Amino acid sequence: MAGRRVVVVGTGLIGTSIALAMRERGAEVLLTDRDAAALSLAVELGAGDPLPDGGPGGPADLAVLAVPPAAVAVTLLDAQKRSLATAYTDVASVKALPLEQAAELGCDLSVFVAGHPLAGSERSGPSAARADLFLGRPWALCAPPEATPATVEIVTALARGCGATPVPVAAADHDRAVALVSHAPHVVSAAVAARLTGADDVALGLSGQGVRDVTRIAASDPRLWIGILSANAAPVADVLEAVATDLAVAASLLRDGSEEAATHVADLLLRGNAGRSRIPGKHGGDQSAYATVQVVIPDRPGELAMIFQAAGIARVNIEDVTIEHSPGRPLGVLEIAVVPEEAERLAAELRARGWSVPG
Repeated sequence: MAGRRVVVVGTGLIGTSIALAMRERGAEVLLTDRDAAALSLAVELGAGDPLPDGGPGGPADLAVLAVPPAAVAVTLLDAQKRSLATAYTDVASVKALPLEQAAELGCDLSVFVAGHPLAGSERSGPSAARADLFLGRPWALCAPPEATPATVEIVTALARGCGATPVPVAAADHDRAVALVSHAPHVVSAAVAARLTGADDVALGLSGQGVRDVTRIAASDPRLWIGILSANAAPVADVLEAVATDLAVAASLLRDGSEEAATHVADLLLRGNAGRSRIPGKHGGDQSAYATVQVVIPDRPGELAMIFQAAGIARVNIEDVTIEHSPGRPLGVLEIAVVPEEAERLAAELRARGWSVPG
């Protein structure tokens, strides 16, 4: 993408992150957004320059439509009427409905490839944007039959330029897939978090990492998500109905209280283990089995940096890390995932440097 001119329509988290990534790779980036404050912040962050009112001064090489699913078709039509670019893509998390709407509006689909980078955050807006947001992440590409090879090529180059892995997929297959791995899990997370609105102080005081993990994505912007869920309603409903059936059966069996009922609930938990293990691991493929080294860590500047430095001295690679904070106390437990054969070496190094390492 070096030397290319890219127009980004929409300066939220995804649009601004794409713009930052393209700037790092030598592309000229022009930005536009109906929200003047968001546009101004994206420009201030170095994501690009504002798109002049008269357009980019000739068609750009690519226009990225970083708008909600319901706005993709009309935004594409408007951009094509203005000859904004010679090729177009979007980043909405639903593909079939926007493509249908674009066809109905008479958009030129020969120069459009629908896209969806599978990356994001519970935070939104340009202030949360990062140039490395897409590194190693899949980027779905749903090219309509009429899309030209040149259009597919430049949109694929965009995904690769952002550090992502392009994944060609049919729009309907994409929507069913994200309903299972993204959209329905968000609703389930929100349903669990909603139970907390009536929780008393005792329950909230006992909150641990489990409930934090399950409800993390429930902090996302509801306005954004209602648009996503509405655009992918049927596939999401299918998954939610299946999950609801499992939960209803589990609730009934737990109320039964018999040993046989417990066995059936255990089956659900085992199926959960099996499903979780199928999620690709850190480097793709099967998940690796890691050992966990726990460290009691004071809540003060520099502690994490020193622990990471100690791991480097011990020549131990940190595969993953989480922190569980102790409510009301200025400390927490750091859990460091490492390959099993390196766990004791790391634990010994940390103990030697004065940290409390249980076990």
